Amino acid sequence: MIVWLSVIFCLFTFVSSTSSDDPVKCEFGNTMCTVTNSYGAFPDRSICEAAKVEYPKTEAELVSVVAAATRAGRKMRVVSRYSHSIPKLVCTDGKDGILISTKFLNNVVRADREAKTLTVESGVTLRQLIGEAAKLELALPYAPYWWGLTVGGIMGTGAHGSSLWGKGSAVHDYVTEIRIVSPGSVSDGYVKVRVLSETVNPEEFRAAKVSLGVLGVISQVTFQLQPMFKRSLTYVMRKDSDFGDQAVTFGEKHEFADFIWLPSQGKVVYRMDDRVPFNTSGDGLFDFFPFRPQLSTALAVNRLVEESEEASADANRRCVRTEETSSFLFSISYGVTNNGFIFTGYPVIGSQDRMMSSGSCLDSIQDGLITACPWDPRINGEFFLQTTLSIPLTHVKDFINDIKALVKIEPKSLCVLEGSNGILMRYVTSSPAFLGKEKKALDFDLTYYRSKDDPLTPRLYEDYVEEIEQIAIVLKYEALPHWGKNRNIAFDGVIRKYKNANAFLKVKERLDPLGLFSTEWTDQILGLKGNVTIVKQGCALEGLCICSEDSHCAPNKGYMCQPGKVYREARVCTRVSA
Repeated sequence: MIVWLSVIFCLFTFVSSTSSDDPVKCEFGNTMCTVTNSYGAFPDRSICEAAKVEYPKTEAELVSVVAAATRAGRKMRVVSRYSHSIPKLVCTDGKDGILISTKFLNNVVRADREAKTLTVESGVTLRQLIGEAAKLELALPYAPYWWGLTVGGIMGTGAHGSSLWGKGSAVHDYVTEIRIVSPGSVSDGYVKVRVLSETVNPEEFRAAKVSLGVLGVISQVTFQLQPMFKRSLTYVMRKDSDFGDQAVTFGEKHEFADFIWLPSQGKVVYRMDDRVPFNTSGDGLFDFFPFRPQLSTALAVNRLVEESEEASADANRRCVRTEETSSFLFSISYGVTNNGFIFTGYPVIGSQDRMMSSGSCLDSIQDGLITACPWDPRINGEFFLQTTLSIPLTHVKDFINDIKALVKIEPKSLCVLEGSNGILMRYVTSSPAFLGKEKKALDFDLTYYRSKDDPLTPRLYEDYVEEIEQIAIVLKYEALPHWGKNRNIAFDGVIRKYKNANAFLKVKERLDPLGLFSTEWTDQILGLKGNVTIVKQGCALEGLCICSEDSHCAPNKGYMCQPGKVYREARVCTRVSA
């Protein structure tokens, strides 16, 4: 297995992938459209439709689009170039809505090297933003690790990196001004362009920093940057025996600290990552291996193996394979190189623009899908569910111990997470954004198998992952979900966890009183109408509900609704022996 991975690594290093598909597909020109995300499926597997899609190239064109839709009373939603959010944030209601794509709103508006500010349109990708800042010898201090996100998408979902330092790791907390286009009155010409800042209109500004797309279309964003600096990165693998204590304090010791936890192996990979002066020698590059272009045939083989393990409930084979994969990734330092080509040893030192995020599978020429991003729905590659939750630092040790208690019951149970590189844990801090993080916390990012063909197919050890999810959200910690990830149940009653929720809703009412940028989904997660959970046969298998009866699981396949292993109050789909 290690030899095979090494061969694939060499191939991946020298190939280019086919760039991702447009998430919007239309039958006639720009009309009769469907929209999805970059993974090809929403949590409930529904098909979202729209009457048409608009691709404005300037703010003036954007203003015209919003005005016309407002005059007609038509619902609108914004879709980004790649649409990486897992929930249904891009969907309109019914078939009559309008999609507004920011694909061509991808220009730099203004750069001020002396003031250390950069203003860009909302369709600019994180990769573009990083590159444009570097031209000015400036840097965004913190950012997500995946550079395919757009500025508008980052602002819509509160995307972040990992840090407790400065203002924290959320990108929106390094924004000084937001231009947003919203519906207007007849006297406004049915559209209104607002320029928001902390000093002039603080309430609207704090609402727009994490907007969920319900306030209008963000047109431009101004970032406060910092002088370019370098980072010194070292990965260290240790046993997880004292991990509960380490997780609470490690983020204060290292500015860009994070963790990859392999709970079934009893190991943790510590990211020791700190800022160093720009004149420090080194030209390192963070080119994360799982984000590189990968051979479609190799991805298909890996998927078939995974499906075979799931079908046969072969936990032993799954654990052997995932341990080989995680060992391989650690051995190649996850794709970090000292000079852009090879890894020669730690520490890896490189400038912030080369070390903060990556995603080379997006930055490539067309090759007919010989290679692709691993999750591209056009190939038989990765297909997964995600649970991403913020646990306050004051409760992190207890939550880690809860997960360890589950592993103690069945050591093989969380191998199902380690095949997707384990549990990624990133630091966040409290944010002034109304729908931003409430406290210093650790984000726990769990990624796990999902059946491509049948939503009623249960997963190996799904009860253990479900119990982790329920412990965090419902039973014990009132965890906050990542707005751009997660299954439906993570958003059930979520708005009650935000102390400034009412302030956000008041701003929403002012900027879009007719709710033209709102949908059934956004009304549900904002607590305005209905419930985000969907109760039906098999609904617990993909997180559409928490099971309360066997039919919510897969009784015909031996999966029944049972109490949790550690917390009996949990209700999880468990495989029951005949």
